[in-house]
Parts: sequence; C-alpha cells; structure tokens
Amino acid sequence: MATEHMLRMGDGKRVFLTKEQILADLKEGMADAVDLGSIPELSGNELDKLLEIITMPARMVGVEPGKEVPVTHDISTIRLDGDQGNSGVGIPSSRLVGCMMHERAFGADSMELGHIDYSYKPVKPVVAQEMQAMEVCQQNMIIPLLYGAMPNMGLYYTPDGPFENPGDLMKAFKITEAQESMEHAAKHLTRDIVWIMQRMMSAGADGVNFDTIGAAGDGDLYASLHAIESLRKQYPDIYIEAGMAGELVLGLHGEMAYDGVTLAGLWPHQQAPLVAKAGANLFGPVVNTNTSKSFAWNLGRAVTFIKAAVKASPIPCHVNMGMGVGGIPMLETPTIDAVSRASKAMVEIAGVDGI
Repeated sequence: MATEHMLRMGDGKRVFLTKEQILADLKEGMADAVDLGSIPELSGNELDKLLEIITMPARMVGVEPGKEVPVTHDISTIRLDGDQGNSGVGIPSSRLVGCMMHERAFGADSMELGHIDYSYKPVKPVVAQEMQAMEVCQQNMIIPLLYGAMPNMGLYYTPDGPFENPGDLMKAFKITEAQESMEHAAKHLTRDIVWIMQRMMSAGADGVNFDTIGAAGDGDLYASLHAIESLRKQYPDIYIEAGMAGELVLGLHGEMAYDGVTLAGLWPHQQAPLVAKAGANLFGPVVNTNTSKSFAWNLGRAVTFIKAAVKASPIPCHVNMGMGVGGIPMLETPTIDAVSRASKAMVEIAGVDGI
C-alpha cells in the first residue's frame, strides 16, 4: 500500500494523499497559474523541491540556515486585542503594549500602528489621537514603526460615503455614472490618505503600509498609486509598503490607467512594476486560495505566480502569507503545518525577499 501524507484542503480540512497525488496537484495548480498569467512553469527540480517540502515528516518546518528573511506585519495590534473573527485573540491590551510585544517578545523586524477600524477614512476624525499614539510608541520602540490601514474605497459610497454606489448604478445600467462615481471616490481617497500621512509623519512615523490595495477594484488601486506617488514626492525618505488585496485587479471601472497601463485585469507580475513606478519601497503580492482544492494545488499555483512577480519586480517582494492567501488554507487560525511549509516554499523556490 502506498504511503499517504497528511496535508490540508484549501479550507483547512485534513486529508491524506500519496506522493503521486500530491505531485499531480502541484502540476495542476502550476498549470492554472501559467495559463491565467501567461508566465513560465516551475522547473522539474522546483516541483521536486515543493514535493519534498510538503512531504517532510515534521509538523513544522523552516528555511535552510542562511535563507532567513525579514517579516513585516499588517492589521497592527488587532491580532492581539481584536476578536477572533478578525484574526485576533481577544487579549485586552493597549496598542503601545501590543507594539512593544511584537518587538520584544515576538521578534518582529518591523511593526505598524493602526486604527481599530483599520481604514484610512475612519482615521480622519481621530487623527490627533493617532498622532499621539504614534509619538508614544516611537518613544518606546527601536524597530521601524509604520502607520497602516486599508484604502477601502468602498467606504466612500452610499450609505457610508458621499458618492452613489457604483453597484446600484450598474444594476440600473448607468455605466457612465458608475464610472464617474468611482473616479470621484478615488480622488477623495487619495486626498485623505495623503492628508492623514502628512500628520502621522509629523508625529514620527517611519513610513506607511497600504494594506489590501484594490479591494474595491481598479479605482482603489488607482487612488493608492497616486497617493504613493504624492507621498514619495513630499517625503523622499518615507518607507512605503504596498500590499495587494487579491491576485487579480478587478475591473469595476474598467478604463482606469496608471502610467499608460490599464489597471483592470493585472496579475501580480504586472502589478509590481507599477507599484515600484509610483514610488513604493516594498510590494506585497497576493495569490488567493481555492478552498475546494488541496494545499498542494494551491501552493503550486501560488509559488508559480509569486516567482514570476519577484522576477518582474524592481523592488523587494514580501508575499502576503495568511489565511486564504499564499497557498495557506482559508480559516481563522491557519495551521502551522501549512503556514510553515508555504512560507518555506515562498522563500526557497519563489525567491521572496520577505513575508
């Protein structure tokens, strides 16, 4: 009887597959990425390495000595004091304590401060409080501390914002009006991000993290790229992280462009050069997890996409690795067997600069 190895489905369910089945899934996932992105396949040696990583007997694995990479963080201290539905663990603690714990207890290479609502728009009414929190944290920490939030352009549409919801307009076949609403929202989003970061920089922030760019489609990416460009001009030494929301830029507008490139439909290896052009220091590519496929299928697909993105990117790539991205199963607390194997594969095969 063939030996079966324990791994996960994309939803975290434990399954047992033979080496032959795992290799078949790796190849199938890789082929999907190659087909969608028009990118190169992994080599035979790289597939063998992936198979070796997945079938390692240890519950948790790590990179080879000398191949360690830095880690960056998003969602700030919400992973500690937030609720479990938001990836937190519900530990009552201040943001200062949370940031210091990441530095002194968890060994974080960098950290970010973020608002509990974690989008730029809700920060506006409480920006003075955020400035004070940033100043106090900086006085107690050594590692770089960025300010982070999601662009989240959806907050600019009714009922939460001033502009009519493009989804409602499109349902009424008002396509031009929907596009105009997105364009107005994008301008306001860019303005708000720049305004907030001007104040956070005055309070001592080391930089900014754009978390989940493109969650509201191509307009969201358009606004973020222009905000990055503006901040780079105003603050030549600011450190800018640009992390994506998904693998593919959704074309809700369909005609928005940056530097002459239409944003709708871009894959990670096509997003990276634009993010660098805008002025970011770091690109966070994303590959989404398919919950109905195996961990091997998802990892083969993710590594193929990210390897191409790393090659195309003029700036370092810190791949997004968490629940539902980077080959990792989609559940609130991803299992260490999947997280460690996916991370090792991204470093040793895809060649990422960090996680």
